[in-house]
Amino acid sequence: VHARVFARVTPIHKQLIVQALQKWGGHVNGKAYGDIVAMTGDGVNDAPALKQANVGVAMGIRGTEVAKDAADIILLDDEFSSIVAGIEQGRLSSENLQKSIAYTLCSKVPQCIPNFVELLGVPLALNVSQVLAIDIGTDIWTAIAYAWQPGESDLMARKPRHPQVEKIVTSGVQFYAYSYIGVLQMVCCWAFYFTAPGIWSNLGKTDFNSDEEHSNHVASTLYYYTLVVGQIAAALATTTYNESLASYGLPNMKLNICIVLEIVFGALIIYVPSMNEIFSTTGLTTHQMLSPWWTFVFITVCEEVRKAMKRKGETKARELQNNSKVLGCD
Repeated sequence: VHARVFARVTPIHKQLIVQALQKWGGHVNGKAYGDIVAMTGDGVNDAPALKQANVGVAMGIRGTEVAKDAADIILLDDEFSSIVAGIEQGRLSSENLQKSIAYTLCSKVPQCIPNFVELLGVPLALNVSQVLAIDIGTDIWTAIAYAWQPGESDLMARKPRHPQVEKIVTSGVQFYAYSYIGVLQMVCCWAFYFTAPGIWSNLGKTDFNSDEEHSNHVASTLYYYTLVVGQIAAALATTTYNESLASYGLPNMKLNICIVLEIVFGALIIYVPSMNEIFSTTGLTTHQMLSPWWTFVFITVCEEVRKAMKRKGETKARELQNNSKVLGCD
């Protein structure tokens, strides 16, 4: 559909225009997926098109009852700026859901790998109870807190997401969670796991004395705590797609509280004796508790570099696009 302005159209023409956009609009890689069409109207003659559109928007003040009945949304103030505000809120909800899922998936790689590495003779680094402590004890509440995450500054500048082309969980989300953040977390977890005293001498063994069993518990606790710190880094990293945390800040107080509670809950599992028995953990020294926080620094720096490169690439792409438009006009 190349036309942009239609005049003196009948009700059936309005409906046909909406149908044409729904069928032939939204071309991606040469294939027509159809546009998601919103239609505004206030009169009886707008009713067929309002009903046909994906989102029918009727005027609440001057709109007729027929138009209101056919519409999906009624603008109480008849202001088109309210439509923009609604679109912005919809985009924010969609992005926050995607960010929440990405955050939740980040820990899956370092949670699964220890079970396979154990087959090679390495003492189990993360047991089932510790996995549940991360997934149910901390991650689930942090993931819910993303519902209150404010939008980024360029939220409305991005291209809209077509639901038939780009799902919530895209290949990009999976790559980010599994092959990028998940791998960074896993590398850090194993790095601190092998700093436990005596763990190297336990490799390949199946029977352990009390001292060796303690070494295994220290190594496992270091792995667990490093993953907790890694998830805190992931929680902050996934709050923005492109924007630096230095400019975006930490505006979501509910998320900040959940992060603090993650640290407290992790400390309880490590230092409370009854928790030690349940989760097979043991108390760590001050140095062992502080060292895993290099994981937070490492992941945060990697993310800031990635976001800076992405912003630079998008800026160059916009400049090239603007230059091509200027040349085309000339």
